[in-house]
Amino acid sequence: MTTDRGDAAAKALRRAVGGGKTRKKNPMSKRPSSSLDSRDPQTLGNAMDELIAHRGWKQESAGAQVLTQWTQIVGEDLASHVVPETFEAGILVLRAESTTWATQVRLMLPQVRKNIDAAVGTGVVSDIRIQGPQGPSWKSGPRHVKGRGPRDTYG
Repeated sequence: MTTDRGDAAAKALRRAVGGGKTRKKNPMSKRPSSSLDSRDPQTLGNAMDELIAHRGWKQESAGAQVLTQWTQIVGEDLASHVVPETFEAGILVLRAESTTWATQVRLMLPQVRKNIDAAVGTGVVSDIRIQGPQGPSWKSGPRHVKGRGPRDTYG
């Protein structure tokens, strides 16, 4: 009885490793891996990359990547004091929280540009403009009168 089990196990093992019956292969069952068809299933990332390239959105996509991954590109310390405001036509506008940080970023500009080029590709960002903090506005409401402005009220 133990030999029957041993024979059954040996037969199962031979079938599992390919020693069983040989089947006729259908030449149409599987295409070579080198010929990919556009109808084949693709990963979502590949499909999105193809759509972005087809629609001509590469520049906008790279700009969005700079805006969304700013902390990873420049580091947490710099990102906590300088934030990207806009990216249009290859021009990245950065807003610093103080004039000191605006000056610091101007000095670090070659390294910032190198990090951006490494993250999204060379030439995506053609110019970087750094702005200091925005001053207060005394305009209140949708209408205002041109004139001397807030200096009038300080006596």
